[in-house]
Amino acid sequence: MISAAGVLLAAAPAAAQAHSAPVADPPPTAPARTPPSASTSAFERSLSAGGGPPAASVLTWEPRPTGVTARLRGLSPVSRDVAWTSGSAGTVLRTTDGGRRWRNVSPPGVADLQFRDVEAFDARTAVALSIGEGELSRVYRTDDGGGTWAETFRNDEPRAFYDCLAFFDRRHGLAMSDPVDGRFRILSTDDGGRTWRVLPSSGMPEALPGEAGFAASGQCLVTAGRNDVWMATGGAARSRVFHSADRGRTWTVADTTIPAGDPARGVFALAFRTPRDGIAVGGDFQPGLPSPDAAATTADGGRTWRTAATPPEGYRSGVTWLPYLPFAAIAVGPTGSDLTLSGGRHWQRFDTGSFDTVACTPDLSCWASGEQGRVARLALRLP
Repeated sequence: MISAAGVLLAAAPAAAQAHSAPVADPPPTAPARTPPSASTSAFERSLSAGGGPPAASVLTWEPRPTGVTARLRGLSPVSRDVAWTSGSAGTVLRTTDGGRRWRNVSPPGVADLQFRDVEAFDARTAVALSIGEGELSRVYRTDDGGGTWAETFRNDEPRAFYDCLAFFDRRHGLAMSDPVDGRFRILSTDDGGRTWRVLPSSGMPEALPGEAGFAASGQCLVTAGRNDVWMATGGAARSRVFHSADRGRTWTVADTTIPAGDPARGVFALAFRTPRDGIAVGGDFQPGLPSPDAAATTADGGRTWRTAATPPEGYRSGVTWLPYLPFAAIAVGPTGSDLTLSGGRHWQRFDTGSFDTVACTPDLSCWASGEQGRVARLALRLP
């Protein structure tokens, strides 16, 4: 199967120029990649037929059946072969053969937990977060591919509710909780999730009345580079994004253009390609309700946000940049998946299926997961 991300790698510069997107520097740590010539020629053939269809029309999600019915809101692919996903009923799954077979590696005795986020480092090592009030919020770590798990954190604050976790590298990571005493609570690890500590709240701005994070896709807390981390919120009068440049010790906050003003509205997911360039998606997750202006972009690290000129057609809960592409990203939600080749300014739907979260890997594979155990990998629809 030709890599869809590889195909877009060949096409992205021309498509991006068509939208007059600003030229951005490539990721500082990204090695040079040359797409296979077969991918390049396939894309050129697909666009040349009949004057050239939109780029999104050549993309499709290729199902990778898991054999479970859990809703899989946590997703952490490592490569085209290795991926982890997690969700309801205490479920954690792992594949090492590109999704042809999945192994249920759930921790024992946790069927009452909701694993809304999982962060994997390789085929053997992963950290999973369960969400909920009080002791329902926990962190587990495995070093043997899910054969055994160690519970490394159990929340003892009844008012805390942890939503997402994110890592800067294999050792340093954070988890975020909804506000306690008027401020979001941040958990920190320096040993890969083996131990955790609550950071002082003195560097955290005050939360708005009703403000919280959304544990919908594991992307309400994201990192870029060695020290920068962002946190998405909603549920209050304004949707906001918090930013820390020192691994969670001090924070600033900025309003976004994504509508809020209701407990079901706000920013649900973030993706940062560099410490400057980011995308926010969200809207209103209530079924059947419209979600105008459900995407926004920033070019200054989250200090200011700009509404997408052509946003997705509905609420989106997950978003990811395609690797090595300065302008391409994918957003997903219950009503479909969208592609941008203009850094988030213009979006086009290419699939109508339901997914909750999406992520890509350095070897140019993109994965999505969601309700009823759905997992898929991005592929090219050949003519």
